[in-house]
Amino acid sequence: METFFAGDIAKELIKELLNVVRQTYLCRPAAEQLKRSVDSLLPIIQEIRLSGVELPQHRQKQLSELADNLRLALDLARKAAASPRWNVYRSMQLARKMERIDHWITRWLERQVPAHLLADVHHIRVDYTARLDRIERTLDLTAASAVARGPVAFGTAPFSVFPETIEGFVPIRAPIAMWSPPATSCFPMPEMMEGLMMPTEAAAEAPVAMGKSPSSRFPVAEIMEGLMLAGEGVKPVGVGIRVGKEKVKEMLMEGINRIAVVGISGIGGSGKTTLAREICRDPEIRSYFEDRIYFETLSQSQNLESLKLRLWEQISGNIVLGVYNQIPQWQMELVPKDKGPFLLVLDDVWSVSELEELIFRVPGCKILVVSRFKFPAIVKSTYEMELLGEEDALSLFCHAAFEQTYIPSTVDQKLIKQVVEECKGLPLALKVIGASLRDQPPKFWLRAKNKLARGETISESHENKVLERMASSIDFLSGKARECFLDLGSFPEDKRIPLDVLINLWMELHDLDEEDAFAILVELSNKNLLTLLKDAQNRAGDIYSSYTELCVTQHDLLRDLALHVNNQEPLNTRRRLIMPRREKELPKEWERFKDQQLEAQIVSFNTGEMNESDWFQMHFPKTEVLILNFAADAYFLPPFLSVMPKLKTLILINYGASCTTLQNLSVFTSLSNLRSLWLEKIAVPPLPRTTVPLQNLRKVSLVLCELTNSLRCSKVELSLTFPRLSHLAIDHCIDITKLPSAICDINSLECLSISNCHDLSELPCEFGKLSSLGILRVYACPALKRLPQSICLLKGLKYLDISQSFNLQELPEELGHMTSLEKIDMRECSQLKTLPRSSSSLKSLGHVICDEDIASLWKEAEKDIPDLRIQVAEESFNLDWLVE
Repeated sequence: METFFAGDIAKELIKELLNVVRQTYLCRPAAEQLKRSVDSLLPIIQEIRLSGVELPQHRQKQLSELADNLRLALDLARKAAASPRWNVYRSMQLARKMERIDHWITRWLERQVPAHLLADVHHIRVDYTARLDRIERTLDLTAASAVARGPVAFGTAPFSVFPETIEGFVPIRAPIAMWSPPATSCFPMPEMMEGLMMPTEAAAEAPVAMGKSPSSRFPVAEIMEGLMLAGEGVKPVGVGIRVGKEKVKEMLMEGINRIAVVGISGIGGSGKTTLAREICRDPEIRSYFEDRIYFETLSQSQNLESLKLRLWEQISGNIVLGVYNQIPQWQMELVPKDKGPFLLVLDDVWSVSELEELIFRVPGCKILVVSRFKFPAIVKSTYEMELLGEEDALSLFCHAAFEQTYIPSTVDQKLIKQVVEECKGLPLALKVIGASLRDQPPKFWLRAKNKLARGETISESHENKVLERMASSIDFLSGKARECFLDLGSFPEDKRIPLDVLINLWMELHDLDEEDAFAILVELSNKNLLTLLKDAQNRAGDIYSSYTELCVTQHDLLRDLALHVNNQEPLNTRRRLIMPRREKELPKEWERFKDQQLEAQIVSFNTGEMNESDWFQMHFPKTEVLILNFAADAYFLPPFLSVMPKLKTLILINYGASCTTLQNLSVFTSLSNLRSLWLEKIAVPPLPRTTVPLQNLRKVSLVLCELTNSLRCSKVELSLTFPRLSHLAIDHCIDITKLPSAICDINSLECLSISNCHDLSELPCEFGKLSSLGILRVYACPALKRLPQSICLLKGLKYLDISQSFNLQELPEELGHMTSLEKIDMRECSQLKTLPRSSSSLKSLGHVICDEDIASLWKEAEKDIPDLRIQVAEESFNLDWLVE
């Protein structure tokens, strides 16, 4: 009975201690410490209460002592809450008494709980020894009976015969095929018993992970196992993720004809996507679905029809041909019935309508829906993400802040725990805030704790309050790093942001050198404020590395945070004016300011197809960066482009299926200060003779563009139209077969990058005229067979990249004349069999990256080039371009 009393007293005591913390300043530290001790004690008391087992006399006596001290603590808490604030002496007396009780409870836990655990383990061991003896006797009797009856074919005896004959065991209803021993085993029954049986009937009803020995009766062991997942090493994961993973696995493997659609639901940043990816990597899931797992991240601006067709083609293996904009019914009916189960994971689903479009009613289809919301009409079984408990939250926070799973002895433990408590168990908040406080002095930590404490506690509106807590994570960034983080909100949700665009935007807008912009990128990545893809940090960190093909992404919640901070100012004075998602028309709120000047430095539109009538006049006298995101076959450039006198950077990104045709090109005549131009998936028109020179344009990037018509029909001299152009990048422009010789007249060109142009077979013979060229990249151009001889005239060239030029058969004989050359990347040039004799004259050459066969050729030149380092490249088979 003392257990019941102790539990009730502990609950009441926690309530009173909360009142003391709120009302009595002098007693607050003692009350907080006592509350933590009682919080850790309460689960133990509750477990004893619910076990239904009568305790021995000596244990009841120990619990009686505990109940007495809890009663005393409750009496002290009530007195402290009622004590007048002016009575300092009484408050200090009560605080000391509470400290003594807390010390007693701590010693009780340290002394009694381990002894109780050892006693329990001993009893369990004795109990299991007796049970195993009974099992062996039963098996002996069964074997003897079988011998008496004659031989029985293996596997013919039903397993259900055995459990009923064994006292205290019942079978677990779970698929045996996931973990059962091989059929060749001579004596399978004892091994199967261990997985099939579970002590006591009550325990059999508890949910147990398939193929795992039950541990629900031993919470301490389960917690210790839950701190990491298989394959995760020492990375903190937490009991919640582990338990959630097993529950969702059970739902997915419950049977193909049972629940076809299951879900994972929770607030933003609670680890839904992490859990879904862990499930997809799980060996049991991969085996069950035979590696037929499709993971798709949706967004609020998703083209559902094209996504549905693409998913259908992957799942069914049937290509939808012709003019269909939906899956033909006859194809749905032709899906083979015996194709086996497959799993489709839909991540970040926002609405019922888009989910209904992506539900495939075909045999064997299981769908896992990951969303902030619940869809009870469609998703019949949903696992709700739980926020992390105190220990798991502290472990995850320390991993982000200190790169270890516990608090270092050199820091203020109390302050750290207060900051962790204010994160409210949200995994994303713990990671981001922990990383932002890394290596900061104590005053920064105290300031962070105070700022977090001013936010409201978890409630039904917790989703909205996350942003207020998350905002403190960027307060510790330097001024320019903070502004660079806020710039990320200018790009569409769930879209990869080209690293080249981002770095260039920061350089132009915040007057940064490239090295400083890259340092800020790494800082934001280290603080978990963005995600670098494709090992971008290492690949982009080299002096001569290209940002082409490298991207960053940002979590939805972090983008929401950037938008939230940006929108704190009135619309007409905001530094960034952003359309947060794709709309068919411009925001009505913006139209109210069409006759006023807007102060924004960055303006970002996110639309579909735009005609002249879809725009209204706007005034942007201070805008330096304009981002036009759209999905259209034709796009009318905004008329107000002609009255943006300070515009430095213009970015046009088409997310449609094919290249778009631009209209209203006359606006370019007024962009005298334009320094950078990025065109993606644009049909570049030919330049007429009347084209006005863009005197300050220094960088042009053409990605996935159609260039043939432009290069063939242009009537202008490029050197006069772009007199200061220093950087030209052409990437994935597959219609280009020959680089026009007019490019060689741009004497100001310092960096030329041509990549992934698979039909490019020839470079102009006038290449040597590019006297200022310091960096030349011609990589992933498999049709290119030779380099022009005039390339050897480039005395200032420092870096040459010809990697993945599979059909390049020879290098120019006078290669040694390029006396400034410092680095050559020539990996995967399989047709190259020899090096020019003059290569030994490359005295400035310090680094060569190549395959093993070519490395042996460079070894001969190594004795003439003393500082040469030869790096043999590892083989890399990357299919990321298929996804993109």
